[in-house]
Amino acid sequence: MANILFQWFSTALLAVLHPFFVSMTDVNYNGKDKNLEISVRIFTDDFENILSTNYKTKVDLQKPSQQAEMAKLVNDYIQKHLHFQVDGKNVTISYVGFEQQGESTWTYFQVENIPSVKKIAVFNSLLHDYKKEQINMLHLKANGKEQSYKLDYPNTQAAFDF
Repeated sequence: MANILFQWFSTALLAVLHPFFVSMTDVNYNGKDKNLEISVRIFTDDFENILSTNYKTKVDLQKPSQQAEMAKLVNDYIQKHLHFQVDGKNVTISYVGFEQQGESTWTYFQVENIPSVKKIAVFNSLLHDYKKEQINMLHLKANGKEQSYKLDYPNTQAAFDF
């Protein structure tokens, strides 16, 4: 826990000194429902910029009338840059939705039919195609254990044992 606090404090300190680019991916294994619940937080301005660049269209994630169109872009982008293996097997994340919260965009995914979890491997290259200063924070919970990891560009992979 102290390590997590130190990482967050260090990141906050860097933000005061100069701009930073960070995403947070939370993964929770719900043993009762036998699924992974995944949420990804990205600063909205950075997310809109990379979506505009990649899809060659104007992106406004905060405009309700464009929510369906934006959902397609959000889902497609994250599906290309976030992958999981559970106990050595590739799993497919299913899009649930997205919402705005302050200056951030939260996206939600799930993986169903996961009977148990012993190991989760993560590939995360979110916003690596935007800034080389990108930091992707990972926070996973399973079987009563919590683990966190920080992926600094260009690193994209981490593995967690539960």
